Amino acid sequence: MDCHANKSIECTVRQCAHHCESENYCSLDRILVGTHEVNPTMDQCTDCKSFRKR
Repeated sequence: MDCHANKSIECTVRQCAHHCESENYCSLDRILVGTHEVNPTMDQCTDCKSFRKR
């Protein structure tokens, strides 16, 4: 896989299609962060909406 790591977006989710396998970075130029909660109060309430299963 020819991955162009975006050093501005660190990522450890290896199951994502955008994860650079050799490094813990995302290959996207930008990501969308969202929430699944009405009133998010903790980091567990947020989601990477750019995630795509490998």
